[in-house]
Amino acid sequence: MKLITCNSNRELAKDVASYLDARLTEADVQTFADNEVFVRINENVRGHDVFLIQSTSAPANDHLMELLITCDALVRASARRITAVIPYFGYARQDRKTDGRTPISAKLVANLIHKAGADRVLTVDLHAGQIQGFFDIPTDNLIAGPVFVQDIKEKYGSKDVMVVSPDVGGVVRARALADRLNCDLAIVDKRRPKAGVSEVMNIIGDVKDRACIMVDDMTDSGGTLCNAADAMLNAGAKSVSAYVTHGVLSPGAAARIDKSRLKELVCTDSIAASEEVANAKKIRRVSISHLIGEAVRRVANEESVSKLFDY
Repeated sequence: MKLITCNSNRELAKDVASYLDARLTEADVQTFADNEVFVRINENVRGHDVFLIQSTSAPANDHLMELLITCDALVRASARRITAVIPYFGYARQDRKTDGRTPISAKLVANLIHKAGADRVLTVDLHAGQIQGFFDIPTDNLIAGPVFVQDIKEKYGSKDVMVVSPDVGGVVRARALADRLNCDLAIVDKRRPKAGVSEVMNIIGDVKDRACIMVDDMTDSGGTLCNAADAMLNAGAKSVSAYVTHGVLSPGAAARIDKSRLKELVCTDSIAASEEVANAKKIRRVSISHLIGEAVRRVANEESVSKLFDY
């Protein structure tokens, strides 16, 4: 087995390697003066089972090209099998036609990864589960729920806790977490006038005197979480926290979170933290390196990965 990484999230790749008691394969992933990507694998990978760890986070296009070109380099270096480990799968929000003459970019990216030479994909909390069907190769979609459950039990216990879905689309995810914590579920009903802008309309469920924990797959601007926190606190909630798998957190989002009435935002390290996010007072990160590392180990040993979905 060989582990290799590009430039999007080297710290997570190092932590995965540490979990597996392995080391990262030496490789140069650089850019020319005109920003063309150049890749050179500095070790023999012929006949090896290679796991390429790379999130397609911002700058999404650069990191996607690094992933594709590294896949091509591994194919031409005669790797036996290439598994693209993509902790955060970018372009996942464009998973369907929402209007006339718009693309389904998630399908396009899935095709590119396959054509570049990947034999299978390992990812975490896709924005929509059906994106697995966009790939014509085996795809494992891990869930960060077990990591969140452990952290919530340690920080909050179970007394007066209520899990909240910040929108109707995330009810299945929130219900699974609520069942594992053996607590109640509430739903925030909202509408989105335009992309990146949300307005809370109503709260389904009694949040009065409850420690509310919102759970979602990603947050970008943080507007949805902040608006929902205001609505729940106005409805009598004791406190409001949020657990989000992918902290996209575009510029200005961390400051918005710090100024909000949220108690804290907990996200995983699927995306490398910017300086703004790292310095934010209300943002805390938990690691999924052991989750990914265990999945990599199981895939390499041809063992079942399904146990990692059961929480």
